[in-house]
Amino acid sequence: MIADRAALLDACILAARAAGAEILKLVAAGFEVETKGDQSPVTICDRAAERIILKALAEAAPGVPVIAEEEVAAGRIPAHGETYFLVDPLDGTKEFVRGGDDYTVNIGLIENATPTLGVVYQPATGSLWAGREGEAFVERGGRRESIRARERGTALDAVASKSHLTQATVDYLQQAVGECDYVSVGSSLKFCIVAEGKADIYPRLAPTSEWDTAAGHAVLLAAGGSVDGTDGQPLRYGKQAFLNRGFVATAGWQAPSIEPFLQPFSGGGELPQGV
Repeated sequence: MIADRAALLDACILAARAAGAEILKLVAAGFEVETKGDQSPVTICDRAAERIILKALAEAAPGVPVIAEEEVAAGRIPAHGETYFLVDPLDGTKEFVRGGDDYTVNIGLIENATPTLGVVYQPATGSLWAGREGEAFVERGGRRESIRARERGTALDAVASKSHLTQATVDYLQQAVGECDYVSVGSSLKFCIVAEGKADIYPRLAPTSEWDTAAGHAVLLAAGGSVDGTDGQPLRYGKQAFLNRGFVATAGWQAPSIEPFLQPFSGGGELPQGV
């Protein structure tokens, strides 16, 4: 179905940059914040960016379904098989509405339950991370540089969520790596920090949607890293309600299971009761 992956990655990069430019334009003009049914914030920026990406992907990969956050929120979920896109047009909305820079545009391709291609773009800085099998890179200031997750050393660095750093995460890191330095950052940038070799581990002990993780996951895989689910096996996509219960991303080494540190969860995803 997808013959030229290099061309598709280029098209996704253009789509992400166009969506980011629209977000910046709307920020300059001013916008209001709404609250969705799940109490998460949403803005005109999310919806405008998503429309641009949907149009671009329809042209670049006709026939490949696109599962996008705001479309799902509106009840529009296309029929899909083993190949589809997952799109989060503005990840890190909480930080975004507070005026922070830690928000991203995310486009990921899923094939056979695995992210195989992804683009993460940070509009506020112009930085972009992208990856597909055999290729991972960052673009900054008009320059493209290959990236690679780093080898595990004796002193490890962790990256954690800015909005969801919990005591359970701190406890897990103590067991998994012992004493370590860590940096808190928002959105899918956490995957990119590990992919660039600037950190070693990123645990997430709280639910996320699959469109939150697909693009960054793809970039990290392309850079030689790994992302495991609660069972210690590679995180899979296409779960019920498009939810991840939790995961741990590393620079490519096997981390201890996060299962003992998780709180009970009945929101769907990896659990059979669904939503």
